[in-house]
Amino acid sequence: MRLERINRPLVLLSICVILFLSACARKNTRSQPASVEKVKIMVNWDRTLMVSKTTATLQNGAIWMLHRGSPLLDRVYQDLHELGCDYFRTGTWFCYPRRAVAELEPPKDGKTSWDFSLMDPPVEDTLKAVAGHSTIIDFSTIPQWMFKTEKPVPYPADPDEVDWKYEMGTELRDPTFKEVADYFARLAGWYTKGEFKDEFGKVHQGGHHYKFDYWEVLNEPDLEHNLTPETYTGIYDAVVAGVRKVQPQMKFSAIALAYPSKQPRYFEYFLNPKNHKVGTPIDMVAYHFYASPGADESPDVQQYTFFDQAEGFLNTVRYVESIRQRLSPKTLTDLDELGCIPADDLKTPRAPIPASYWNLCGAMYAYLYGELAGLGIDVAGESQLYGFPSQFPGVSLMDWNTGQPNARYWVLKLLHDNLGAGDKLVDTDSPIPYIYAQGFVTREGKRKLLLVNKRDRNFNLWIPGGDGAEVSYVDQTTGFQPPVTARLNNNQITLRGLAVAIVSPPQ
Repeated sequence: MRLERINRPLVLLSICVILFLSACARKNTRSQPASVEKVKIMVNWDRTLMVSKTTATLQNGAIWMLHRGSPLLDRVYQDLHELGCDYFRTGTWFCYPRRAVAELEPPKDGKTSWDFSLMDPPVEDTLKAVAGHSTIIDFSTIPQWMFKTEKPVPYPADPDEVDWKYEMGTELRDPTFKEVADYFARLAGWYTKGEFKDEFGKVHQGGHHYKFDYWEVLNEPDLEHNLTPETYTGIYDAVVAGVRKVQPQMKFSAIALAYPSKQPRYFEYFLNPKNHKVGTPIDMVAYHFYASPGADESPDVQQYTFFDQAEGFLNTVRYVESIRQRLSPKTLTDLDELGCIPADDLKTPRAPIPASYWNLCGAMYAYLYGELAGLGIDVAGESQLYGFPSQFPGVSLMDWNTGQPNARYWVLKLLHDNLGAGDKLVDTDSPIPYIYAQGFVTREGKRKLLLVNKRDRNFNLWIPGGDGAEVSYVDQTTGFQPPVTARLNNNQITLRGLAVAIVSPPQ
């Protein structure tokens, strides 16, 4: 056919359509991993990259709201006991003043208001559940009357009423910090020596002789009273000196910063020994991270947000680590609050939490654990054991109505039971970023491959040498139940959406 007989505009239009469709096809090919149906995970078990120092653990946030007599009390503490985690962090928090502060009124006319009746039971029950494991105690709330305010700050008569306005003021009435230090020294005496003398010399006896491995000085001072690094460091030095008079062998955790990426000067100032009184130890530094979506994000979108925010946090960790290694290299690092918070977590009413959310948060924590092990972090603490409406229910590791552990709890147990400090990280490669893979050789010489699916869709993985391997996993089919254990066939595993798995290849 001769070219001049063809309808030229039609030909040009057809060519444009063909080129457009071809470009779209190429774009779609690039956007979807070509190997999505068969992702090959490579592990060189003989090539050690480093030795892990990281312990997987948790903190409690609102456990003191489980009163004795609660039908959930025994189950929650039994679940805590069965985790068997070291570096368990516990304490009190300001939003329940009567349960967080042992001296709610200033001493006057020879009388004091010391009262431990509401603080003791949860401390006693928690420490019983974690007996035999190292603990970090944080009585984080300074009595409000120790701060300068225009008028006294009231607190609820009902000990179970939430009070978000109890902490007011940024300047202590005693600029020497001795008043604060004496308060915490008396707490240390009550819980570790069985007694203390109050401001007028009266002896108060409680009979407790607990051993705390670390005493954490305050919590999130960048939010609570908005303390400057200089003020916090002065408080820290005074409290350390006061508590060490009671317990000379006590170690201390510091800062517990809420927003580490916004406050790098906190680390520059606090970790510099020149800014402390001579002889003050800097045993451990702590800070926090919570992934949180936008208010208009659906569950389908949140999977991208959470892991992107986790990447940003890991960059913060690298930055803080560079400061720590330069100024105070012997100081340990405890990331003692790692979790997720829904956008409407404290609203009433709030939207129901989808079941996939718990798997998403568990997968993010497992990913952080693997990466933090590679960064030399000492403690990775998942937050929190028990949350409920008005107390960040989306951060809970269990159902607040039944006490049944959710996927976040089971991911923590899976990691704790298989991996830990002293394991060797080995050379591992995943060809796509949606699947996280890290091989470990445990202290006992066992091979363990940690797998995390960052997406809410299935991937078929091929693991050379994995035929017959044991795999334990938590995914959306296991729900609120313990990890399921199975055997691999033909070196292959289907990793379901937001799954976390530990593969133990034949030795």
